Amino acid sequence: MKNLETIQQLDAADLLADFRNRFELPDGMIYLDGNSLGVMPKSAPARMKDVVETQWGQHLITSWNRHDWIGLPRRLGGMIAGLIGAKPEEVVVADSTSINIFKTLSAAVQLNPDRSVILSETGNFPTNVYMMQGLSANSAASIRHQMVPTDELEAHFNDDVAALLITQAHYKTGYLHDMQAITRAAQAKGILVIWDLCHSAGALPIDLNACNADMAVGCGYKYLNGGPGAPAFIFVAERHQEDVMPVLSGWLGHARPFDFSDQYVPAPGIDRFKCSSPSILGMSALECGLEIAAEADMTEVRKKSVALTELFIEQVEARLAGHGFKLASPRDPKIRGSQVSFHHENGYPIMQALIDRGVIGDFRDPDILRFGFTPLYTSYEDVWRAAEILQEIMESGAWREARYSVRAAVT
Repeated sequence: MKNLETIQQLDAADLLADFRNRFELPDGMIYLDGNSLGVMPKSAPARMKDVVETQWGQHLITSWNRHDWIGLPRRLGGMIAGLIGAKPEEVVVADSTSINIFKTLSAAVQLNPDRSVILSETGNFPTNVYMMQGLSANSAASIRHQMVPTDELEAHFNDDVAALLITQAHYKTGYLHDMQAITRAAQAKGILVIWDLCHSAGALPIDLNACNADMAVGCGYKYLNGGPGAPAFIFVAERHQEDVMPVLSGWLGHARPFDFSDQYVPAPGIDRFKCSSPSILGMSALECGLEIAAEADMTEVRKKSVALTELFIEQVEARLAGHGFKLASPRDPKIRGSQVSFHHENGYPIMQALIDRGVIGDFRDPDILRFGFTPLYTSYEDVWRAAEILQEIMESGAWREARYSVRAAVT
């Protein structure tokens, strides 16, 4: 097991170490929850002050042109495109992840009109499943949603399936799907593939076009550090864009919104996948996170991510053998995202005890302690200290305090 001196040497040699200074990290906190909510960029408060006090407060509605508010969805989409292997004209920032999932599912059904099934894996993130169920329930029985175990997905690729909705990095375990292999196998059966990148965009290299992906969605508030409730993004391969009539045909998806026509005419290209007016405050904060991400080498980010997660697994298993922890994430780093999850029957109170001591992770039912590692601001010493504090909690029995078992609204 590595000692503290070795850990500090790793930090000294870290090629990404300077990025940590670009984020607002509270003193004494070890933040291992960037896979749920990213840390605030230090540039965000000044940016928000300008947007609120000057652009909104002084320039008011003229800012749609004066500060190009109207261009924010495409501008930020272009920044994200560089992180996910897409063309700038294939990505737009708009709405929420849930809404964008609905958009892509309904688009895929249009593009595959002779098929009736939308497919995903059991245990996928709830919003994905619920959107599938809602689309199915409101289709007059013309669309069926189907959930199958991960290892049975390919066996269900058939001529009835219109679309496969799949999350690249699983939210509970961090299991990392092979994007290229799955896309190839599904498309060989005529199935359109929609990738959920919420737990991978900004954490590892992604190349949607190299994989010939059809569509993708992702959020802005995890590894992209856009702030709570940050807008989401949607990717639609250029080859599909003109063949879709958006079901959510919002005003800003119109070809000429300021004609104020009674008749919807879809905008050309990716712009037709916009719906609501852009959230200017949210997008302005997200831009700060994207500016930092654009400077990072995603190959180095992934390399450090693997090293951080490997270190945490090593430390926890060496320090806490016999304390009931069982690795829930894949042991092979090639198929593990930028998080580590452990099963423990007392996972909830243990996590609350950790949080009380300044180590921030989260809990997912029924028994998973989840730790996210964000290479741009997580240090090797953070990982070492977190394992040390977890060891102290378990050996002292501190987690048994009654207050730690009281469930909060957010876990």
